[in-house]
Amino acid sequence: MKIVLTSTGADLSAQVDPRFGRCAYFLFVDPNTMKFEAVENPNIGAMGGAGIQSAQLVANKGAEAVLTGSCGPNAFQTLQTAGVKVIVGVVGTVGDAVERYKSGQLHPAAAPNAPSHFGTGFGQPVGPAFRPGMGGGMGRGMGRGMGRGMGGGWGQQIGYPPQPPGAIPPQATVEQELQLLKQQAEFLRQQIDVIHRKIAELEKKKG
Repeated sequence: MKIVLTSTGADLSAQVDPRFGRCAYFLFVDPNTMKFEAVENPNIGAMGGAGIQSAQLVANKGAEAVLTGSCGPNAFQTLQTAGVKVIVGVVGTVGDAVERYKSGQLHPAAAPNAPSHFGTGFGQPVGPAFRPGMGGGMGRGMGRGMGRGMGGGWGQQIGYPPQPPGAIPPQATVEQELQLLKQQAEFLRQQIDVIHRKIAELEKKKG
């Protein structure tokens, strides 16, 4: 069994990268043994089609599920066609995310939770987002800020929650609506956990 997580670094202690198609690394992990392979994402600087190309890379390496922060419609469709489950709204370290997956806390998404071109600065996130920024107020973070909202470039928002699940489409079935609501509840729970951890870190530094 093999799952893949989008990561900001090349080991299990790195944060889950909130972007799928343009993440820094893909970490292919065997949840049973925790052995992993770090693959640098060759599509991070692609002019277009990064989501589809990354989805094909993941599928070709035999991953059964993808754990990430946000996934756009093109990548989502490509992954689903290949039989790869997509789990979005994942935050924290890669190692912690794998443990939550093993314990059954994370569930496949019923729909993408980011627009096309997410992470390039062209697509705007779906719904409201909590994006604390240093020197930039409540910055937009991903696609607009570097690190925690400082400067320009491809922001990663390391340590802060990614995009929440998207709005429930009017044509959604009862089962799809229920799944999306569960995803939203899980996102909010993880968001609160991340905020509490950040508060604890800042208080520790302060005192």
